[in-house]
Amino acid sequence: MIRVRGAAGESGYIARHAGTVLVGQLAVMAFSVIDTIVAGRFDESALAALSVASAIFISVYVALMGVLQALLPIWAELHGAGKPQEIGRSVRQSLYLCAIATVLGMALLLNPGLLLQWTGVPDAMRHQVEGYLAVLALALPATLLYRLFSTLCQSLGRPRVVTVLQVLALPLKLVLSIWFAFGGAGLPAMGLIGCGWASLVVNWALLAGAIWLLRHEAGFLALNIWQRMEGPDWHQLAKFAHLGVPAGIAVLVEITSFTLMALFIARLGTAAAGAHQIAANLTAVCYMVPLSLAIATSARVSWWLGGGDPQAARRACRTGFLMTLGAAAVAALCLFLFRTQLPRVYSDNAEVTALAAVLIGATAAFHFADAIQALCVFVLRSYRVTLSPLLIYCTMLWGVGLAGGYGLAYRGLGAWPAMQSPLAFWLMGASALGLAAIMLAWLLRRAVRQSVRLSTASRSASA
Repeated sequence: MIRVRGAAGESGYIARHAGTVLVGQLAVMAFSVIDTIVAGRFDESALAALSVASAIFISVYVALMGVLQALLPIWAELHGAGKPQEIGRSVRQSLYLCAIATVLGMALLLNPGLLLQWTGVPDAMRHQVEGYLAVLALALPATLLYRLFSTLCQSLGRPRVVTVLQVLALPLKLVLSIWFAFGGAGLPAMGLIGCGWASLVVNWALLAGAIWLLRHEAGFLALNIWQRMEGPDWHQLAKFAHLGVPAGIAVLVEITSFTLMALFIARLGTAAAGAHQIAANLTAVCYMVPLSLAIATSARVSWWLGGGDPQAARRACRTGFLMTLGAAAVAALCLFLFRTQLPRVYSDNAEVTALAAVLIGATAAFHFADAIQALCVFVLRSYRVTLSPLLIYCTMLWGVGLAGGYGLAYRGLGAWPAMQSPLAFWLMGASALGLAAIMLAWLLRRAVRQSVRLSTASRSASA
């Protein structure tokens, strides 16, 4: 990373890092957009089944990814302290964590029956949902190992490597999804399950590219990753768990609130499920901007902390926060202004697009709050604050967001009668995220001030 000081220097560095991450994240997000469009064009039932299946997969994957992504500040601090050999050893130890995550994730994806039954997903959807998830289970080992590689690159301030691979994979995903879904050249039409097979091929190809780079690219050779695998270092793994497990559970709470929203909305029929999938997909695309800024800011803050400069870390934090606010405001405005045009890209069903336009109006507020809380959570990990965000997530997202949304949708909430619409979940979700963002921002402000205060006291004592 580059050692620059001042707000202008930090904003430039964070913008370049985040911009590169964003391109790669959008390329990966385009995989989901491709599947949504292909499924919608294949038939309405495939789009509805994708809404349920993708919600389950994302819940599993993002929670496990959150555990691995939480290693970023550890490696960024070692990088800031100039300890490349320790990074290499830490990466090897992280493979044990990745193996546990893979086994757990595959078990969940291969056995979704109880969840589908509990949430009342119609039987007509279940065959497609279960088939799609079974294929993605086979792709999960490659997906998580590649995420580990991505986290390493981001911690080293080298997101371009990841981005190039993801951009190169995009046309492959597009061609394979269309081919496998609609058939041709000797292949039968597989519909939604064909999109899953396309994802499997692409993710294993990405992992192959990552392994080649780790073995041949000069910037990675200095880490000496390719050494004999040590046995489990329980002290190191405990540090990983202390940071990663609460972070992963917090992400799980966030994403399961979204997943259960999709599953409960499925009760309202295919039109409601399809409209929700469109709104959710657009929200996820917009989320890539604050996610990229959060990754870049967290890496920068951790790097300064590893170099022993909490004042510079505070400047980087403030800069990233202001950039996230500005980007979120622009995205929210665009969602609101183009809420009637955007759904037509995904579907030509009038009922689906009309309902999706209503939902997208609510997602504008949802996105703004989501962006702020994402930045706060990522940077709080740099300061090793993970338990309090988890408690906030459980209370706000499961309590206010999911339970409140269910009540407003099906039973009524106070003076408001039951809406019988997915809009109820989006309105309560936006309220929950808004409250969470306020509390997390306060926690971050306190953590930053405490870090600076302790550093000042330490310098005064040594003097």
